[in-house]
Amino acid sequence: MKKYIIYIGILAIGLLLGWLLFGNVSTKETEHNHDTISETNQMWTCSMHPQIMQPEAGDCPICGMDLIPAENSSEGLLADQFKLTENAMALANIQTSIVGNGKAEDNTIKLSGKIVANEEANAVQVSYFSGRIERLNMNFTGEEVRKGQLLATIYSPELYAAQQELITAASLKESQPALYKAVRNKLKLWKLSENQINQIETSGKVKENFPVYATVSGTVSEKLVEQGDYVKQGQALLKIANLSTVWANFDVYENQIDLFKKGQEISITTNAYANKEFKGKVDFIDPVLDVRTRTVKLRVVLNNKEEIFKPGLFVEGKINGITSSKEQVLTIPSTAVLWTGKRSVVYIKTDSTQPIFEMREITLGNKIGDNYQVLEGLNNGDEIVTNGTFTVDAAAQLQGKKSMMNKKGGKVMTGHEGHLGMESTSEVTNKKPSNSNERINVSKDFQKQLKIIFNDYIKLKDALVKEDSNNAKAESKKILNDLSKVNMKLLTVKETHKHWMSIEKEIKMAVTSISNTTKIEEQRTYFKNLSSHVTNAIEVFGINEKVYHQFCPMADNNNGAYWLSTEKKVINPYFGNAMLTCGEVKQVIE
Repeated sequence: MKKYIIYIGILAIGLLLGWLLFGNVSTKETEHNHDTISETNQMWTCSMHPQIMQPEAGDCPICGMDLIPAENSSEGLLADQFKLTENAMALANIQTSIVGNGKAEDNTIKLSGKIVANEEANAVQVSYFSGRIERLNMNFTGEEVRKGQLLATIYSPELYAAQQELITAASLKESQPALYKAVRNKLKLWKLSENQINQIETSGKVKENFPVYATVSGTVSEKLVEQGDYVKQGQALLKIANLSTVWANFDVYENQIDLFKKGQEISITTNAYANKEFKGKVDFIDPVLDVRTRTVKLRVVLNNKEEIFKPGLFVEGKINGITSSKEQVLTIPSTAVLWTGKRSVVYIKTDSTQPIFEMREITLGNKIGDNYQVLEGLNNGDEIVTNGTFTVDAAAQLQGKKSMMNKKGGKVMTGHEGHLGMESTSEVTNKKPSNSNERINVSKDFQKQLKIIFNDYIKLKDALVKEDSNNAKAESKKILNDLSKVNMKLLTVKETHKHWMSIEKEIKMAVTSISNTTKIEEQRTYFKNLSSHVTNAIEVFGINEKVYHQFCPMADNNNGAYWLSTEKKVINPYFGNAMLTCGEVKQVIE
């Protein structure tokens, strides 16, 4: 019996030792396997390009930086929400703002406005006689002018003949005083001074070139002629603005008009001087409503002797002590909006403490200054992305969430992934996505005209790729020339005609801006705007050719920019040789 007890004891001790030695190993092995599985599911991203997601470590296909582990947690997120890393937020300079409706808690009405030159202090410097400008002393806009300063010298055949008449009449002034007086008065009408007339008469010599002096002091706001130009009598040479006082023009919505009156005090702030507040009074309220924007202009005259305010500067006005039960207008910055032509979207930050975002479609009203009126889709207090919107949109697409070009969500293949082995971009992009502009039936002749404009656009893009600013300027002028030749009579439907007119106006503005500069960075900034309107035209009217709508998230200081191409291969016009292949095909327009 004792022998069995000893055996049982030895067996129990053995089992205990076995559990102590090997049981924990099994647990650790299980944990290790769990970690291995976790590591297997780890995705890798680029800190500079959060839209890049790869299943293994390596280099970023855009910039070549080492990929870092991506945050791999969607716990607590809804189906359309996605999360960015704090590091990616900082590097892409993604900024958010709280949506406000223009009325503060302390009964303060906020208005958006812009600084413009005081029209009452503006002057136009004209030539008082016809002739050729031999020398123009004003070389650029923004140049300071003093009253009495020499602006130009002009050779005038008429003035040359009139001087000869004066010399002849002076010899006959005793016998024909009326003729002599008439000749002198004729020269005075051409703004020659008594001293100048006497000098011609005394010397008996005819002056070939005559000076034009400034009649006012100020700043050249517009240069209307160049040296060597022929001018007519009374023709404008320069526009001169006296900027010692300027106007701050604010837009007031029609449902707010009765809240304002002349003489109200207003506090004005601007981003250019963030820590300063300027005081003024309402000087004028336009009696005529702008039927396009449904607003009236409210004007404040500001003292600008220190030259703080520059025409074109955006300002914000606040008027205190206004109580109203009316619903105020909700506005957001235009930088927050991504527009596809038919849909307008913004990105909401759903959690104030975490970088979690979600796309939301909105309905826009009028554009007022640098803001859009929001009719539907947002509420007062919502937090939206106002800078880096394209980067956030790219991240949404890569994570298979709803985005600007992907209305229903789902994984979208990018051009960068195409570089990594995906051959057919057209297989993963819609040829005519449901969210693009609806095609309008127009004649083939009109489409041929639009095709000429598009070909000019491609040449302009190629010039920017080669960083040839002079050629880009020349090609932009060619677009303007061909744009003027478009026969709009081919658009027989009134609404179609109006639609083209609105697109043509925007194209012309963008192209004109490109043609007025030889700075490549400025040209590329205007090219971004031009591309959006040319895209709109091609989507709406068509050119009977396959066009690739491409996008680079790094362009425009990481805000992203689109362009059009005739080939699937990405050749980026925004960086030249520095990042020639940075970009992706977003859409194929047939």
